Amino acid sequence: MPMGSDSDLPLVEIWTDGGCRPNPGPGGWAAILRFRGAERTLSGAEPATTNNRMELTAAADALAALKQPCRVILHTDSQYLQQGITRWVANWVKRNWRTADGKPVLNQDLWQRLLEATLRHQIEWRWVRGHADDAMNHRADALATEAREALGKQA
Repeated sequence: MPMGSDSDLPLVEIWTDGGCRPNPGPGGWAAILRFRGAERTLSGAEPATTNNRMELTAAADALAALKQPCRVILHTDSQYLQQGITRWVANWVKRNWRTADGKPVLNQDLWQRLLEATLRHQIEWRWVRGHADDAMNHRADALATEAREALGKQA
């Protein structure tokens, strides 16, 4: 059966953020998904992690939450995430998860999970300047911070 065009897929916009304090240390992540005027938020935390792991988790969990193939515009303030998924990961895979200088790729488990989550979707990865004038980035940051701080209150 022929596939429809990408424009036939539903459009979802996603804003993600993740962070730690200190880095490494306790971390939180969040994603805001918008589809046809509806909004869903996701968030979580880990007691011992890094900023980069939280950024990757936010994107992977947001994409995994989509129940059908979609066109996605994913906004992130993480150049590590945006550059990694659009430029670096293909070469890492070709080199059996090694960097250009032969070292193992950090966070390989999450990169693999993220790649798996991207397979069904058509994704545009948009970098936004963190802590600037993007209201949705501020909201995602606040949700990630809230998740991290809630983890500290449970201890």
